[in-house]
Amino acid sequence: MDERRQAQLLQATDFTLRSADRISITGASGSGKSVFLRALALLDAPTSGEILWHNQPVPNVQIPKYRSRICYLSQRPALLEGTVEDNLRFPYTLKTLQHLKFDLDAVKTLLAHAGKTPDFLSKSAADLSGGESQIASLIRTLQLDPDVLLLDEPTAALDPASSCDVEALINAWFGNGSAHAYIWVSHDHEQARRMSSTWLHMDAGVLSGAAQP
Repeated sequence: MDERRQAQLLQATDFTLRSADRISITGASGSGKSVFLRALALLDAPTSGEILWHNQPVPNVQIPKYRSRICYLSQRPALLEGTVEDNLRFPYTLKTLQHLKFDLDAVKTLLAHAGKTPDFLSKSAADLSGGESQIASLIRTLQLDPDVLLLDEPTAALDPASSCDVEALINAWFGNGSAHAYIWVSHDHEQARRMSSTWLHMDAGVLSGAAQP
């Protein structure tokens, strides 16, 4: 994204995310919500200002580690060829995560939160529905127990049942006793109210508090 366009989509923003924060952001399409999340994930680095983690800038060499702790999830998950289990095992082949090991029992617990049985692991990724793909993608991330989730309309293309499964997974991860936080971008005001303790609104790249009827 060129500098001129990014300046139009995201205005100067002073934002702090703390442990245990549950933030939702609503706003019209094109208002800058996704730009904001992608900047926080250091997927599209801002052309001015800084992203700080534990009050420190993130040097380039630490970006892979940062992204393993601050995880971005889009509404269109990208899965690899193979089974669901193949996809879940893939992160552990990455250099940043090679010190970790795939935990089948932990994965089965996550599957149960989403109403899935262990045989879901043997399904081909190519045969999954949109909701199943999102569940697989989310579990692939949650098994790593990240500190922060940046959720970019993860249920926008899902049916109500699949949306409930995604919400259940997020609630289970958030409530497991660790210091977690998330930002959830949504067009659904009921979901924004239900899934957050702080509701913000984005308009023309400006982040502000949301009126909550």
